[in-house]
This record gives sequence, C-alpha cells and structure tokens, in this order.
Amino acid sequence: MSKKAILYIVFFSVLSLGFLGYAGYVIKGERGTFLGKEKLPVLGAPGHTVQGFSFTDQEGHTRTKADVQGKIYVAEYFFTTCTGICPKMNANMEKVYAKYKNKPEFLILSHTVDPDHDSVPVLKVYAEKHGADPKNWWFLTGSKKELYALARQGYLVDDGTYTGDEDFVHTQWFALVDKTGQIRGLYEGTKKQDVDKLIDDIDRLMEE
Repeated sequence: MSKKAILYIVFFSVLSLGFLGYAGYVIKGERGTFLGKEKLPVLGAPGHTVQGFSFTDQEGHTRTKADVQGKIYVAEYFFTTCTGICPKMNANMEKVYAKYKNKPEFLILSHTVDPDHDSVPVLKVYAEKHGADPKNWWFLTGSKKELYALARQGYLVDDGTYTGDEDFVHTQWFALVDKTGQIRGLYEGTKKQDVDKLIDDIDRLMEE
C-alpha cells in the first residue's frame, strides 16, 4: 500500500472518530447520556421556576421554598370536601407515594383550594386517611390568593387569573418539579396512564 493511501486512511479514520465524538457530545447535551436517553422537557417560559411560597402543613409547620430545594416533588390542588375529581386524584397519588415514600429526595405537596374550610386539623385528618407521613407528604393551607397564584404562575396547573373571594381553582393536573424548581411535566391525576407516566418520569428525573 502506498504512503499516500495510508495517509488517506489515517485522515478519514481521525475525521470519523471526531465526528462520532462530536455527535456523542451533542446527544449528551440534548438527551442526557451518550446512549441517547432523553431528558424530560422543561415547561414554561425560558428560565421559569416555581416562585417562593410560605404555607402551613397538616402538623402546623411552616413550609417554604427553602424546604423543597434540592428535592424532586409532585404538586397538586384539591379540597377535602370534594366529591368529584379529588378522591380519584388522591387515590392515584397514594400509588405515587407508595413507591417513593422511602426516598429522602422526594416529596408530595397537596395544596388546598378551600383554605377557609381546610384548616390544619381538617388537613391532618385527611392526610391520615391517605396514610401520608408528614415528613414527605404535605397537605398545605394558607392565603387563598397565594395558593392560587402558585397554582397558576408557579405550577402552571391552571390558566385563570385571580378574581377575588369567589374565585375557585378546580384542576386535575399534577405538576412534576425538579430539584431546581423547574416544571418537568404535567399529568392528569384522574387518568391511570398519566399517573403511570408520572411514575416513569420520576424515575427518569432521579437519574438526571
């Protein structure tokens, strides 16, 4: 084989390796691994994260954004006297909780949309009914305006605007939030296939 042919082979071999390396780098940046496993999308406008909050859980403890920093969590909205979608949603949430309740990096935040009725003692009874440990499944109450603002502007589970005391949020959506406060998925909490996908996506998010 001529010297020129050898040089061509070496050149194209190096070029091919360079291309494969660059392709792997791009795949890793977009999908998370060189094997091509896709990352979950980030929802909302560029740079969107859940804003600060301060609510009270079923034990009377104040919970703020600082308490969820570095955690993966699912957020939902419900009310204890609901006879429509809420019982189905929280039966499905129990399935999510059962899988991850022993994971210290995971939380569930269930926000009442009826804080006038859902006091701390009422939430405590409701939480116990669902087998929720207050260390990692919080049932939260607080200012109606702040609860609703978080649903709409933070978790993106409702597209309305606050209209005063008669305003009401009634949403079936669960929001999956990553360790930096980004929304990584929305799921209909009344649908088994969506809840199954939520569980799959939590697993994926824990691997990122």
